[in-house]
Amino acid sequence: MIVVFGTGTGAPLSSEAVAAVAGAGLVVGARRHLARVCSPEGAEQVVLGALAPALDVIERCVDEGGRVVVLASGDPGFFGIVRALAKRFGTERLDVRPGVSSVATAFARIGLPWDDAVVVSAHGRELRTAVNVCLSQPKVAVLTGPGAGPAELGAALAYRARERVLVVASALGEDGQERVERLTPAEAAARDWGTAVNVVLCLDESRAVAPARTVAGPSAGPAQWALDEREFTHRDSMISKFEVRALALARIGPRLGELVWDIGAGSGSVAVECARFGAAVIAVEKTLDGCERVRANAEAHGVDVRVVHGAAPTVLSDLDDPDAVFIGGGGRELPAIVTACARRAGRAVVVAMAALDRVPATRDALTGAGFACEGVLLQSSRLAPLPGGVDRLSATNPVFLLWGVRPPARTEGVPQ
Repeated sequence: MIVVFGTGTGAPLSSEAVAAVAGAGLVVGARRHLARVCSPEGAEQVVLGALAPALDVIERCVDEGGRVVVLASGDPGFFGIVRALAKRFGTERLDVRPGVSSVATAFARIGLPWDDAVVVSAHGRELRTAVNVCLSQPKVAVLTGPGAGPAELGAALAYRARERVLVVASALGEDGQERVERLTPAEAAARDWGTAVNVVLCLDESRAVAPARTVAGPSAGPAQWALDEREFTHRDSMISKFEVRALALARIGPRLGELVWDIGAGSGSVAVECARFGAAVIAVEKTLDGCERVRANAEAHGVDVRVVHGAAPTVLSDLDDPDAVFIGGGGRELPAIVTACARRAGRAVVVAMAALDRVPATRDALTGAGFACEGVLLQSSRLAPLPGGVDRLSATNPVFLLWGVRPPARTEGVPQ
């Protein structure tokens, strides 16, 4: 049996944990955890660093019938060692005694509920996912790690989300050492934080206390999408029709933790809909009044959209690489815009066009960048009332929708 004790955030080991250690043949934990216990004479200790060697030692001890005690911080089943142990040894061989997680403690320290918070780990993972979640969600807890701490997170958010507040929680539960500090992203970026940071909270304080919820975590997504054009402020019907938007969203695939560009945003209807699915979104629009419309529509729908005033492809060089791109404008510059976007998009580029003449060049730009390209001509007729209580069909303008999908990377020597 492998007994896993969560030590909580600075809490002393329970008498139960002390007794378990006293009868263990192997005690595993971080150096600070092992320093707080007295292992029995003859018991082996493993300091957690690289996980694989520690799991090998645990397996040997278990196979020999020894008793293993693992000490971990907080709740070891919450982004902790329980996942690795369960995968290696099976859940039936684990006895887990959780402590209070650093996330729960940090929110408690500032008096906020956290059932509506999104928790993302940047420990040993790409920071960009955490950054995108912070950009799109009003309440986020980021578990930090080397190279992905408050300074790096603050630097990434300093000019993208100045309205966010970072709460840095360090040495939680440690007498005389605990610090919980509120800072702007720029202030966090300018500090050297050392190794005592437990978690960073990223908050839009105007939305920090949400209505009561039934399901914890991020929003499950919008109840409906491809919203009617009347749901948006727009100019002279210059807006992607909902039939086009429905298929475009299906091919963009916006999701939490990713970044989407909306190029030639116009009213920002696609940008807003992507943000409603949880993606971080940058809307690029060349007219000032168009930028204001995008901001107004994002505010009306309660989502965050970063609006960039400028013309593509020139303005794109200053933006972070996207996972997916929607292009709804471009004129004669369209092939150059598609090429610039395709070079940087991680997954997909979707292009909507009214002009037949632009389809071949757009397709060539997508395939030339290595994308698998498909497309359709969308033609729809909507019900429209006539006098006498009857309806007719009113045709909308046809639109070409092309999309390019980046093929999955091949791994040398691995059959595909």
